[in-house]
Amino acid sequence: MLCEICKTEEATVHLTQVIDGSIKKLHLCEQCAQSNGFDLQGPISITDILLGMGGKREETAKPVVERSCPRCHMRRTDFKKTGRFGCAQCYETFAEDLPPLLKAMHRNDRHIGKVPIREADRLNAMNELNQLQADLEQAISNENYETAATLRDQIMVCRQKLSGEG
Repeated sequence: MLCEICKTEEATVHLTQVIDGSIKKLHLCEQCAQSNGFDLQGPISITDILLGMGGKREETAKPVVERSCPRCHMRRTDFKKTGRFGCAQCYETFAEDLPPLLKAMHRNDRHIGKVPIREADRLNAMNELNQLQADLEQAISNENYETAATLRDQIMVCRQKLSGEG
């Protein structure tokens, strides 16, 4: 396949871009790719792309201090290439790199997870029960006995729901 720009050299760089569901493919030779700003020498990993570190680098950018794990000696660049840590100590060593990476990958900086539909109601009831019990203890310590009696009744209803009676 020939380069789509010069139409003389063999295309060795193949780019695929998906925009609004339409796929566009571009086939270039190395010379045309480099002249159009594609960095073919530097390795680019998926974590580079997600962190916005891939592609062309500016000349004025400050050099990044090469950090490494004191336990397994994994370097920041190794982590960027593989997307995996070498040991548990790496989580502390590269802690400041994690939030932007997680946010880019999962649209959040913490794992929320999924709950089966059948369990969601039970978990909500258990959370409600725990909150009611904490409120009850607070009402008793404040000697607010009317609120405590109301909370006690709500706790009994919540326990009946959990046991399947209600």
